Amino acid sequence: MTGIHSTALIDPRAQLDSSVSVGPYTLVGPHVKVGAGTTIGAHCVIEGHTTIGRDNRIFQFNSIGAIPQDKKYAGEPCELLIGDRNTIREFCTLNIGSPGDAGVTRVGDDNWIMAYVHLAHDCVVGNHTIFANNSQLAGHVHVGDWVILGGFTVVHQFVRLGAHSMTAMCSLLFADLPPYVMCQGQPAAARSMNFEGLRRRGFSPERVAAVKAMQRALYREDLTLEQAKARIAALRDSYPTAQDDVSLMLAFLAETSPQRGIVR
Repeated sequence: MTGIHSTALIDPRAQLDSSVSVGPYTLVGPHVKVGAGTTIGAHCVIEGHTTIGRDNRIFQFNSIGAIPQDKKYAGEPCELLIGDRNTIREFCTLNIGSPGDAGVTRVGDDNWIMAYVHLAHDCVVGNHTIFANNSQLAGHVHVGDWVILGGFTVVHQFVRLGAHSMTAMCSLLFADLPPYVMCQGQPAAARSMNFEGLRRRGFSPERVAAVKAMQRALYREDLTLEQAKARIAALRDSYPTAQDDVSLMLAFLAETSPQRGIVR
């Protein structure tokens, strides 16, 4: 494997595609699998039951697949699964799952993870997300597709972030962030919907109008959450091309616990 630097320490039991490149002084453990086209920079430690897909670009000084920061962890063979075409910049820490959940930390495809990001045990990250520098996710956080986290965002354990949502710099989330919502503050409060992001992703004017109507129901009409859900469900008749958007919002709200609630 000509792409492996002579100073890299690759356990002979690790499964690396022949096209993988590994930089100097990187350590790869025995239970690691890495797909074709992935590049791993210098001074990385990749350990645990970690599977990394194709065409990822992992920069120098990353810790990937270490045991969870969970005192209950007792050496169980939990996993970290990383998809394809992700970029992971410097000094990130991605931990394996824990036996108190599914035992798997998951990262999807086409994500852009900037420096000093922490993904704790049992986090689930979708596709096409952007995590700016120093974003910190506690355990069991679920992040939907196309989410953008501003720098220094901190997310409490078990919080969910819906698809197409966005946080401003230094946001602190204790509650679920619904799809399409932009938030800011400590604790985070809803400020608007991610309209510009939706337009850039090809949302039609009617779909954007449906998102605006959902914003009014959630944040502008002084409704309870149950009343807002009923109002949102009725939007299916008014915005036929936004059926999937309405269903996405309702499915997210249906799983929100009364104790945690949503960002308001």
